[in-house]
Amino acid sequence: MQERYNPGAIEAKWQSLWQQGKVFKVKEDPRRPKYYVLEMFPYPSGRIHMGHVRNYSIGDVVARFKRMQGFNVLHPMGWDAFGMPAENAAIQHGIHPAGWTRQNIDNMRGQLKKMGLAYDWDREFATCDVEYYRWEQLIFLDMLERGLAYKKNSAVNWCPQCRTVLANEQVEDGCCWRCDSSVTPKDLEQWFFKITDYAEELLDWTERLPGWPERVLTMQRNWIGRSTGCEINFAVKNSQTFIRVFTTRPDTLFGATFMSLAPEHPLALSLTTAERRAEVEAFIETVRRQDRVQRSGDDFVKEGVFTGSYCLNPVTGRDMPIYLANFVLMEYGTGAVMAVPTHDQRDFEFAGKYGLPLVVVIQPEGRILDPATMDAAWVGEGVLVNSGEFDGLGNEAAKEKIADFLEARGLGKKTVNYRLRDWGVSRQRYWGTPIPIIYCADCGAVPVPRADLPVVLPTDVAFSGEGGSPLATSEAFLTANCPRCGKPGRRETDTFDTFVESSWYFLRYACPEHVTAPLDRQAAEYWLPVDQYIGGIEHAVMHLLYARFFTKVLRDLGMIDLDEPFQNLLTQGMVCMETQSCEEHGWLYPEEVVDGKCVKCGRAALVGRNEKMSKSKKNVIDPDALISRYGADTARLFILFAAPPEKDLEWSDQAVEGCYRFLNRVWRAVYDNLERVRGAGSPELVEGAARDLRRITHRTIRKVTEDIDGRFQFNTAIAAVMELINAVYAFEDKDRYPGVLREALESAVRLLAPFVPHVCEELWCALGHIGGIESQGWPQWDEAALVQEEITVVVQVNGKVRGKISVAASAAEDEVRRLALENANVSRALEGLSLRKVIVIPGRLVNVVAG
Repeated sequence: MQERYNPGAIEAKWQSLWQQGKVFKVKEDPRRPKYYVLEMFPYPSGRIHMGHVRNYSIGDVVARFKRMQGFNVLHPMGWDAFGMPAENAAIQHGIHPAGWTRQNIDNMRGQLKKMGLAYDWDREFATCDVEYYRWEQLIFLDMLERGLAYKKNSAVNWCPQCRTVLANEQVEDGCCWRCDSSVTPKDLEQWFFKITDYAEELLDWTERLPGWPERVLTMQRNWIGRSTGCEINFAVKNSQTFIRVFTTRPDTLFGATFMSLAPEHPLALSLTTAERRAEVEAFIETVRRQDRVQRSGDDFVKEGVFTGSYCLNPVTGRDMPIYLANFVLMEYGTGAVMAVPTHDQRDFEFAGKYGLPLVVVIQPEGRILDPATMDAAWVGEGVLVNSGEFDGLGNEAAKEKIADFLEARGLGKKTVNYRLRDWGVSRQRYWGTPIPIIYCADCGAVPVPRADLPVVLPTDVAFSGEGGSPLATSEAFLTANCPRCGKPGRRETDTFDTFVESSWYFLRYACPEHVTAPLDRQAAEYWLPVDQYIGGIEHAVMHLLYARFFTKVLRDLGMIDLDEPFQNLLTQGMVCMETQSCEEHGWLYPEEVVDGKCVKCGRAALVGRNEKMSKSKKNVIDPDALISRYGADTARLFILFAAPPEKDLEWSDQAVEGCYRFLNRVWRAVYDNLERVRGAGSPELVEGAARDLRRITHRTIRKVTEDIDGRFQFNTAIAAVMELINAVYAFEDKDRYPGVLREALESAVRLLAPFVPHVCEELWCALGHIGGIESQGWPQWDEAALVQEEITVVVQVNGKVRGKISVAASAAEDEVRRLALENANVSRALEGLSLRKVIVIPGRLVNVVAG
């Protein structure tokens, strides 16, 4: 008999048994209800961190719980393996991205297995596997045929020193992260996916995803950005050219006094007069170096330059000077803004800076706006003035009237605009999926024939990080004959954005070994949609939106019959920890601080606030070290008990110790009572303390079931089991009622199994059971056992607790009132006072009011 809790030995034993028996391997079974739970797959960075531990522990509880409820559970794992970090590592350490990635996958797979996660490892794949990305290339060709993929010019970040394109993340203060050279914009032809074709459907379905957090849905709605308004044409003076503007405020058209164009607007230079050209070109170059997100911020300094040209206000005929403005972005609307400085704050600030005219066209109720005295734009409602035949109309009604007026005269039209722009998927990088296109001097861009897929990414090329992608210099890869005319051509050297791989991986898990198509339709229809998806809020408007788009595209390509990929979504909080530093050595790891002092210099360590665990700030805990010391079950228990999943978790060494002590307590509760409960039958008629323990047992079963199932309140579920274990220790009739004791112990072990599976498997065996604990199923509560014959009621006098009484659960209010007033402590508290009122809250409280 093993009497000491030894997590290292126990966890190694059960992990080996699970692996040998392929316990978590699943296949389609129409006779059983399916449940697909998935955590967002990781990038193989080399080591898992506590954020991974939290994410995957949450998913594992759900998977094991559903298995115990009888569901056929799909719980897979794989690797989001392409991407820039592998290239950065290759540059820094002289390691090929492929070797670095595969080595990291091996390391992280071993770490995840040590956590005891219930994955079907037979479904594992990495997105850099040829067997995976070959189907991505096929999907691209299908999208190209449907007009959902196309190529156009787009600006990229270019480092002239390294002679390569940089991702936005690699540009630091306008300079290359690697060589510190100034980064310049460069127009290159890029491939795009036409996500805008699905804008309306993506938006509509945000109203039909009740299992998603409202915060994520709101972020997606804002990102898609549907606006109803009017498209208006402004004629350029003395020219046949028109500037097209989209506005949601046609009611302010009579107040438009100048035009603002994005510096990237295609008309920017052609509208510039000769005498203004040098200044305009300098301005464009300056703005190109500015961060686009910051440019659109309210606090960004508004700057512009006059082009020398004018356009005409279509309803007033007024000359409107045309400016380039740094706060106007080409990707929003049409890249042109009719500026109404009296009724838009950005335009107001810009007009003030450059001395541009102001015309009030909306007067608020009870006020008279005077352009000469205005200190801010009026953006509220009001009545139109200085607006011709529309004077006197409320501005909301005027929006429709003016739009009709413009449409009738061919000056504009009502339209719907979206903030969402097509998804640029080209990356001038090596470590990614090759785009299956061959360029021919005669035929142009020609798709690689489907029979010639996959276009394999060569791994036998030298990678230095300089001079662009090595694909462009690899003759073996680059050279290919045109599929149409047979003449020599060259392959596309761009690779896909890694978000493409992560936009459909969850579908491939349903059939990872299918060899004739991207998806096995029958398997996909059985497993999908994902019933529960788990990941970070930071993916709300990138990965999650792209995954929804891709699902709809594959539906329209006839590969699946599915509108949305994820039925329910849980966005877990971050793992946070205090930062520590010293004046001499900066940030310190936890082990570099002993007794509040830096071990390097002896100075007092400065303790900062709780922040997200970060290698740069050294406030990190190594999961391997934690598991080595306490075991995976303790690590899992702490991460699940410390905070609700959707909230940030604050790290506490003391709480980790507490979780370890609790598991030892559960261990002793079972082993100390093995002789008593061995052979004990089911509880029959019980009374007194035994009845109370049974009630606590079944109350705990109900509480834990309800807290896990859909609520994910793991912390309160664990707390309930802790109370049950306390009740077991306090139970004094162990020898008289061994069946009640056995029921309590077995229930506690089964309820804890999804959280701490290794120790529970071991204790289940110790209790004499053959077969895994999951085979026993999830415990059910007995409503009859929950009935209380007596309850304890608190008695207050004028709001202060003065006593407690025991009453029959079915006692009438008059009886409860009588017993409360007869309580000795209550009687003493009422001496000298006049009884005014007795309020009874059934089953909980009696409040006596006296004066």
